[in-house]
Amino acid sequence: MTAAACETQRAALADVVAIPVTPFTAGGALDTDAHRTLLRRLLDGGVRTLTPNGNTGEFYALTPDERRAVTELTVEEAGERATVLAGIGHDIPTAVASARHARDVGAQLVMVHQPVHPYVSAGGWVDYHRAIAEAVPELGVVPYLRNAALSGRRLAELADACPNVIGVKYAVPDAARFAAFARDAGLDRFVWIAGLAEPYAPSYFSAGATGFTSGLVNVAPAVSLNMLEALRAGDYPAAMKVWEQIRRFEELRGANGSADNVTVVKEALAALGLCRRDVRPPSRPLPEVARAEVAAMAAGWPV
Repeated sequence: MTAAACETQRAALADVVAIPVTPFTAGGALDTDAHRTLLRRLLDGGVRTLTPNGNTGEFYALTPDERRAVTELTVEEAGERATVLAGIGHDIPTAVASARHARDVGAQLVMVHQPVHPYVSAGGWVDYHRAIAEAVPELGVVPYLRNAALSGRRLAELADACPNVIGVKYAVPDAARFAAFARDAGLDRFVWIAGLAEPYAPSYFSAGATGFTSGLVNVAPAVSLNMLEALRAGDYPAAMKVWEQIRRFEELRGANGSADNVTVVKEALAALGLCRRDVRPPSRPLPEVARAEVAAMAAGWPV
């Protein structure tokens, strides 16, 4: 990876990192027309970093063919307007094949989903990510970190071996732990992304994050970008005004262990007439009683 490419990729991570939904047809297939509409809406709204195959995109519910199709469609729509950070994961051969596919179709970075294996050692975490990063030295690599037991020095160890590991999606819900982890790993060495979206963005920015992920951005790009603008300016009162505006929406997404995390976003999009509300198991449709509340919130936000 050239120095110029590295700086471009780092800049893309220090932004609103949108996690697009994956819309489905009434028959349960990928709805490519709706998907293109949603991606164009994000791009037209000013979003410049897209993550196909993220958790809000129902990564674990998609087939390998569907994941490849989602990556290809996103790269095609992004063109020169946005950077694509493709979600990859599962076993090492599958993750490497997905990373190489993303590279070959034009993605610039890959986000490595948190390993779902029930037995994850710290050394094994390094080995897993190293095998992937070494397979695609041309791409920026971003571990998705949800493991509170992992130490910052392990991330530094990974980056010592793989300089293309340039960012971290940090999704442990503890701002103090994040501050310590980032400094142990190297605060300036990586781009730190608040991986728990807008609710955690102000506290994580205060500790060194410069980007945040978002599923809400599917519904209201302007709201997410307004928060980013405030955080970049160091205007935390303004950022918290946005936080207050989206608090209830994010509470619904995070309730019951985030059971309705994707469902609430798709319900809002359905209320706006942009895609169907369908999600795949183990997610479930939003109960009828909650739909009106989500629709009212979505209608009240600027695009």
